[in-house]
Amino acid sequence: MSTKRARVITVAAAGTLSLATVISVAGVTLSTSTAAAGTTDAYLTSVNGNTAAVQAADNGSTSAQQMVIFSKTQAMRAEHQQEIAAQKAAAAAAAKAAKAKAAAKADAAKAAKARAAANAAVKARAASVVTPSGSPQQIAQQMLGQFGWSGSQFSCLSPLWEHESGWSVSAENPSSGAYGIPQALPGSQMASAGGDWQTNAATQIKWGLTYIQGRYGSPCGAWAHEQSAGWY
Repeated sequence: MSTKRARVITVAAAGTLSLATVISVAGVTLSTSTAAAGTTDAYLTSVNGNTAAVQAADNGSTSAQQMVIFSKTQAMRAEHQQEIAAQKAAAAAAAKAAKAKAAAKADAAKAAKARAAANAAVKARAASVVTPSGSPQQIAQQMLGQFGWSGSQFSCLSPLWEHESGWSVSAENPSSGAYGIPQALPGSQMASAGGDWQTNAATQIKWGLTYIQGRYGSPCGAWAHEQSAGWY
């Protein structure tokens, strides 16, 4: 009997140890499995978090780059628009200047044509004037009618040329160079009335009356200007 009991004890002991061992091993396995699972979850969470963070960072970088490109594009567009506006303004200014230049040229041509016509008229009138004889004053009085004026205009012509030259054929202004009875400036203008303009009173008077008619309309008009401005 002692031998049988010993075997039972051994088996019981063996069974007890086996159960304890199984429980112990199972606990360790379960703990190990739980720990492993926790570690795996933590790792996956970390990886997923890092992946999301990387993606967010990439998205942020992409957005920042896009904003920079957009800003540069807008700046270049604005600069281009300014250049176009400047070119248009310059073209408009050039066109305006060209138009003004053309208008000035046309005005100058018109004025030159008018002067030529006036000079031609002066020459024609001077050529039609009959040259009388006598003193300078007498010559002037006789010429008034040929310019369409009455004898009363001499009351204005007399003081006008008395003031200008004293009715002297050779009178010359030392400062301006004006010459002759009508004080033509320059004196050579009187050559349109005759080649003897430097010495002939009739030639000077003819030119002087022609000048007065073209500029003031009459000797009294010229005298009024002389009185107000000091010259005619």
